[in-house]
Amino acid sequence: GQRSFSKSAASLAAKEEKPDPKAEQAAQDAAKPKTVLIERDGPIFLIGINRPEHRNAVNSVTAHLICDAFTEFESDDASSVAVLYGIGGSFCSGYDIHELGGETINTDILMEAEGSVGPTRRHIKKPVVCGINGYCVANGLELALMCDLRVMEESAILGFFNRRFGVPVVDGGTARLPAMIGLSRALDLILTGRQVTAKEAFDFGIANRIVATGTSLGQAVNLAYSISKFPQAALNHDRHSIYSAVYDTPSFDVSIQNEIMYTSKAVLEEMREGVIKFQAGAGRSGKTSHIKENTMADWEKEAVKNEGDANPADKETK
Repeated sequence: GQRSFSKSAASLAAKEEKPDPKAEQAAQDAAKPKTVLIERDGPIFLIGINRPEHRNAVNSVTAHLICDAFTEFESDDASSVAVLYGIGGSFCSGYDIHELGGETINTDILMEAEGSVGPTRRHIKKPVVCGINGYCVANGLELALMCDLRVMEESAILGFFNRRFGVPVVDGGTARLPAMIGLSRALDLILTGRQVTAKEAFDFGIANRIVATGTSLGQAVNLAYSISKFPQAALNHDRHSIYSAVYDTPSFDVSIQNEIMYTSKAVLEEMREGVIKFQAGAGRSGKTSHIKENTMADWEKEAVKNEGDANPADKETK
């Protein structure tokens, strides 16, 4: 009896020790670094592209994760503005061309329904600020063009470098760029695939802010916070109307009609609350002056001040 019991126990132990392939795969996947990081900071929804060893070139898995992140942002009522950024020195160097390689080139990847590097063929429902550092090229530039506002570091580089490899501009760039900077300039950048500096990007109207190297994420978050402080229903109404005027309508008259049509009950209710606050005295004599863009984080201001105070002799010699 004791021997048969031992055999049964040994048999049961052997079964328990048999590896589960699904569990092993799940453990391996969990051990891999996440290629898209999501973080919430009050009303700000941060989305970080995390493939620094590839200059944040996006493969198909990462592209789907970026799409999922924006879907989560859009459905999160507590998040007003998203900030998209790249981790490790570059924003995004486009689609990972290595994934297109092999004996047969899989061009279907570039024709994904929502876009090859994220939801670039989707109109995001709420504002998105982009922090651009390092390389922002090829489809990565199209990902930046998807955003409402772009904060670009002074050393960052833009360009449709995919022109060199015959990879077409298929992530919204041919629609968004002419609307943003005009036909002639868009043709220049797309047909030549040349490098664009931060200064030229700002002069063209692609970059909305130029900031010091290493500060794009912080400054993008500051800008996002300044947008999140305003009443959001009216802000999103105006944003939607602007996009409709640029992309969707055949005439100015139709654009004007859309401004009225998109005025929802939520917008009217928010407006009503704002009027009541104004009638009660809010907004007069600078009482709403706190709602403004912070061009420099408070800790940065303090650091600059302390540095200046520590070197009074330098001030006298300059």
